Amino acid sequence: MKARHHALILACALLLTACGKQGAQLGEGSSEVTGSAGPAGAHKANRELMKCDAPVATLALVENPNGYTVQGGYNLPATPLPLVRLLAQQSGCFRVMDRAAGLRATIKEQELKDAGVLRKEGSTVAKGKGYEAQYTLTPSLTFSEQDAGRQVGGLLAMIPVLNKFVGAAEQVKLKEAQVALLLTDNETTEQVAAATGSVRVTDLGMGGLVLGKMGGAAGAGWSNSNEGKVIAAAFLDAHNQLVVQARELAAKALPDPVPTRQGAAAGKS
Repeated sequence: MKARHHALILACALLLTACGKQGAQLGEGSSEVTGSAGPAGAHKANRELMKCDAPVATLALVENPNGYTVQGGYNLPATPLPLVRLLAQQSGCFRVMDRAAGLRATIKEQELKDAGVLRKEGSTVAKGKGYEAQYTLTPSLTFSEQDAGRQVGGLLAMIPVLNKFVGAAEQVKLKEAQVALLLTDNETTEQVAAATGSVRVTDLGMGGLVLGKMGGAAGAGWSNSNEGKVIAAAFLDAHNQLVVQARELAAKALPDPVPTRQGAAAGKS
C-alpha cells in the first residue's frame, strides 16, 4: 500500500512538469555558490549563506593532500577551492589569504623587482608586507551517484493505472554529495573546528522538475546542472555548519584592512 502511495505521488509530480515556466534569467545559470565578495561586501551571495558580524582571523585555504575522491567518470573541476574561498570571504567570518596562484604572482613580482626590471621608487612590491594566515581550512570531498530510474519504473509497472508513466520514470535519478571542511589553528596546530555538508538531488526528468534536500539550503537543480553544482551545494551546506563554530572563536589581532574609496573619502573630510 505504501509503495502504491509513493508511486501516485511520483506520477502527480511528473504531470506537473508541463506547468513549469521557461525563459532566460540572468544570474540564474550557476550553482548554489553565486555572486562576489570584496570591498563592497558580499554581493548576490546565496540567501542561505550564514555570515559573521565581523572577521575573527585571517585564513588560508589549502588543497587536500589526499586529493578528492570522486566516484564516476565525470568531467569535474580539479579542485573545489575557488568555491570554498568565495564562501569564506562572502561570509565575513575570515579575511582570506591567497596561498595559490595569487601568492605565486606576488613572489614573481618580487623577483622582477630584485632583478631590476621593476621601478624602484614608488613600487608597492616590497618584502615583509605579507599577512600571515592564522587559520588553515582544508576541504574534503566524496561524491556518489545512484540511478533509481529502473526501480521506480518497475514499481509503476505493477500498478495498471500508472503503466503509461513507466517510460518517464526511467529518467528518474538521484545524486548525492558529501563534503567536509577542517579548520586548523596555525599557531597551535590544533584542529579547532570541523563540519560536514551534504546534498541529495532527485531529478524527475520530463521538463526538469527537481526535488532537492540540502541541510539549510535550497535544492540544487540537476536537470539544467552538472555534478559539480551538486558538490557546490554540499560545500555551501558544510560552510554554514562551520560558521556556527567560527562564531564562537575569540577574534585574533587582525592587520589593517585594505584601503577603499569610501575610507579614503572619509579620511579627507
